[in-house]
Amino acid sequence: MGCDAQQSYEIGQIKTPKGDILVWLHDETPNHKASFIQLAKDGYWDSLTFNRVIPDFVAQGGCPDTPEGFNDPEYLLEPEFVDNLTHEYGALGAGRDGNPEKLSARCQFYIVQNKEGEHRLDGDYTVFGKVIKGMEIIDAIVAVERDSINEPLTPIYLDVNIISMEEKELKRLYNPE
Repeated sequence: MGCDAQQSYEIGQIKTPKGDILVWLHDETPNHKASFIQLAKDGYWDSLTFNRVIPDFVAQGGCPDTPEGFNDPEYLLEPEFVDNLTHEYGALGAGRDGNPEKLSARCQFYIVQNKEGEHRLDGDYTVFGKVIKGMEIIDAIVAVERDSINEPLTPIYLDVNIISMEEKELKRLYNPE
C-alpha cells in the first residue's frame, strides 16, 4: 500500500531586517535541536539581535554575554560534539563562555560566515545545524557598520520561528529547477 504523504521536517526560520534565513537542525545533536525548537517556539529571541558580527568569522545572536545567560543552569547544555559536524561555512553553533566543561549557552547561537570554515572551533563548540537558505543574508549582516566590540550600530533584530517543510520543498532548495 503506497502512501504519497511527504515526510515533513521542523526547520529553523530566522527573520531579520535584511531577509530570512532557514536552518536545518541536526538529529545527531538532539538536546541542542530540542532546545533551539523550544526557545524559538517560546519567542525567546524575538526581541534580541545579532549582537556580534565579524566578517570572515561569525554572525552571533541571542542573549548578550550576561551572567544570567551563562550561570543559570536552565540555560546551559552539555556539549554534543559529533565528528562529522564541523564549523564549515553556514554551520549553526551554540555559543558559550570559557567554562571548562564546554557547556553551551542555549540562549546564544552563531552562524559561521568564513567561507573557509572555522575548524579551530571544532570540538570546543557544538555545531547543531546549518544554513540551507539565506547565506547571502548572513554575508550582508557581517558587512554592516559596527562598533569596537563588533556590535552593529543599527540593531539587527531577530524573529526566530520553527516552520514545517516537506521533503519536496527541501529538495527544491538544494536542486532549484
